[in-house]
Order: sequence, then C-alpha cells, then structure tokens
Amino acid sequence: MDTLENPTSNSCDDLTELAFRHCIFPMVSTAELHREGPVIFAHGSGTHITDIKGREYLDMMSSHTRANSLGYGNLEVAQAMLDQAKRLHYVGTAQYLTEPSIKLAAKLAELSPGRLSKCMFVSGGSEAVETALKLAKQYQRESGLKPRAFKTISRWNAYHGATMGALSVTDWLPVREVFDPRVPGHSFVAGPTCYRNAYGVSDEEFAEICAQHLERQIQLEGPEWVAAFIGEPIMQANGVQIPAKSYWQRVRDICTQYGVLMIVDEIITGFGRTGYWFASEYFEIEPDIMTTAKAFSAGYAPLGAVITRCEIADAIPMFRHVHTFSGHATACAAANRVIAIKERDNLIARAKANGEYLQEALKSALSSHPIVGQVRGIGHWHAVDLTPDKCTKAPFADDTVKAVVKRTRELGVIVGAIGTAFEMAPPLIATRAELDQAVEACSQAVHDVAREHGLD
Repeated sequence: MDTLENPTSNSCDDLTELAFRHCIFPMVSTAELHREGPVIFAHGSGTHITDIKGREYLDMMSSHTRANSLGYGNLEVAQAMLDQAKRLHYVGTAQYLTEPSIKLAAKLAELSPGRLSKCMFVSGGSEAVETALKLAKQYQRESGLKPRAFKTISRWNAYHGATMGALSVTDWLPVREVFDPRVPGHSFVAGPTCYRNAYGVSDEEFAEICAQHLERQIQLEGPEWVAAFIGEPIMQANGVQIPAKSYWQRVRDICTQYGVLMIVDEIITGFGRTGYWFASEYFEIEPDIMTTAKAFSAGYAPLGAVITRCEIADAIPMFRHVHTFSGHATACAAANRVIAIKERDNLIARAKANGEYLQEALKSALSSHPIVGQVRGIGHWHAVDLTPDKCTKAPFADDTVKAVVKRTRELGVIVGAIGTAFEMAPPLIATRAELDQAVEACSQAVHDVAREHGLD
C-alpha cells in the first residue's frame, strides 16, 4: 500500500489559515486557540505521529481520545477496509445486514462479559449511550416490569457523551450548562474517586458511601420510576479513578434488588485499555447493558456498539431507534481485523503486564516529587495527580497541569491534561523502551514546570 511522505501541498501557514477560517474547534477556547494555534498532523507510523512542520512525537495518548489502540499506519486494518469497501461498503440499516457486521456481532458476544450476546452497532460513544438509555427505557415498558420508568441515575463528574441524551447523564467537562434544560428524568449521585474526595475519608470508605448514595437515590426517586443506572467502570474525570472491586459488586446487587438496569459505559475501557477485554472482567461484574466504541475499531473507522442480554433485547417487539450508519460494513471489517490482531499478538495480556511495568516506572520516577500527589493506573491507562500541598491534597488552581503536558510535548511525547492530573493511554503496541522514554519525558517536564513555578 502506498504511503505519502508529504501528503499535503499546502504550506503550514496556508493550512493554519484555512483551519481558522473554516473549522469549528470543540472544547478549545478562542483565546487558547489563538495563543497556541491548531495542532495539525501529517502522518503517523506505529506509536509515532508527525505534524505538518515535520516534528515527530511519541504518542502516549492513543490519538488524544484514547481510541488508537493499534497505533498508526496498520496496513492489515487498512487492507481489510479497502477489500470490504471494494466489495460492498454499505447497505443501510434495520434488517439490512452484511457478513462483516454479523461476524462482528458474534465475536462481540464471545468477548463480552457474562450473558451479553445481542448488540446494535452505532458510529461512536455518544450514540452508544443514547442507544443504551433508549433500550433500557423501552425494555422496562415493554416487559411490563416498570411501565412508567423513565428516570436514569448517573454520577458526579461522569462523562457519557455530548448528544442530548448522553449529555443529560454527563457531569464532566463544560458541555452541559449552555444546553440546559436537558432531557428530563436524570439525577446524579456521588462516584468513587481516588486520592481526594468530598468527605475527606479513605478511598474505600468513600466508595461505600457512593454505593449507599445510589441506593438512597433509587428510593428517593421511587424504584418503579427508575429505569437504569449508568456508570464508567473507571471514571476519567481527574484521571483514571479506579474504585475498589467491592464498589461495583455492591452496585450490581443494588441494581438487581430494585430492578434497575445497570449500564456499564466501557467506551474508554473496552478492548484492552485496562489489560482486559473489558473492565467489567476486572471488577467481576455482569452489566445488563454495555456500551463500547473508541478502541473497538482502534480508531480506524467510526464505530461503537451496545450489547445486552437476550431476555432484554427479546422483550422488545420493535426497538424504536435507528442510526444511518449502524453496522457499516467497512467499519465492521476494520473492527474484525483489529480484534483478530489483538488476539493473534496477545495484546490484551501484554497490556496488563506492560501496565504493571509502566505503573512501577511512573511511581519510581515521580512519587517523591513535591508536586506529585498520587500515581495510579491499570493496563495502558495511567494518571499522575498533581498538588501544590501533599498534606491538604489541594489541586492546582492555575495552569500547572497544562504546563506539564505542554512541556512533555516539547520533549517529544504526547500526554493529556485531565482536570487535576495528566494522563497516559499508550497504544497497546507500545514497547517498554517507548514507555521508558515517556516516563523520562514526564519526569523531566514535572521537574521543569515545578522549578519554573518555584515549587521544586
């Protein structure tokens, strides 16, 4: 397959001008955009990506959104997409199917936890959450178990997407208030966090409080009105919030007791990010409904899915929901090849082992630094939580976190800012030498920024 060393004939300045003139930049303030400018990339290979100025970076974020789990330029995936596009790229939706979508549905059933075995494909994470919420509500009605149930409970600092239904169960990032009122019927309870919490208790104690919050909120709303609870198994807000296994097992029991469907949002954590196919395996739980996207296709095609148990799907005589590109044949061909590569190259087990290696390396390099409060992570997802005061655990109120991320990029490594922490989500193909390089750059960046701010 041909590759282009210089895929654009436009100069850097021309492309930047065109971008400012014609592109909308989500989640970037106008002031920051004009100060920093857009970041325009030209090509990538493996774990490395090169911008239009010719500067190469080691990408430790899997393409910013954590989706690119196989890195850049995978010719096997590209070839699978080409072959399918030449044969039959798209046929529509509803009862119109193709061989790749059917095979992918069967494979997803094989890999998913417990009895999850029936799925609907969508184009991404927000669509997956929209679909899951609708599925839960229609099931409660059609089954006759809770014909009036329309309420959903989510958690503080949750992020589940930016479309209106998904936005209504979201409490993270400044994507909510401008669009109020959102879809009615949603409420929020405490979600387990690491290092610091609203009650000033241990992480384990707070996790139990969070489970109690959920049960009491169900009682407050009225169990007959509550269709579902939705949660990320590991919350992304402020970086990789890993709760005790007992929290999710307690949540599972509560949802079962009150007939509330438990929707587990595995859009980030699915397909190897945690060193398991799904984080639900790590927590030893079976969701009623599970969402996934991002690494599903390793970023090579827009694709997501919702998967549930037979008795939930089969209770619905006609699911009143549709997406134009549901089951897109070329996207499904990409995902089939991605899964095959991950299985063949044992990348899920490798991510678990390399995750333990990376966690130890980060702790060794950073834990003793004056502004590092906590290092945490699992598989290929890690966070370094920063604080100006290790006694109070107060977060930085200035731009220190972003400054560390910017300095790390100047050192040739891409990491991400996530509230009080910076995070790393390397592609599953990353080598230990590349992980070492990333740790060295992060350590240097933390020292440089702390020294600049007089905190070293």
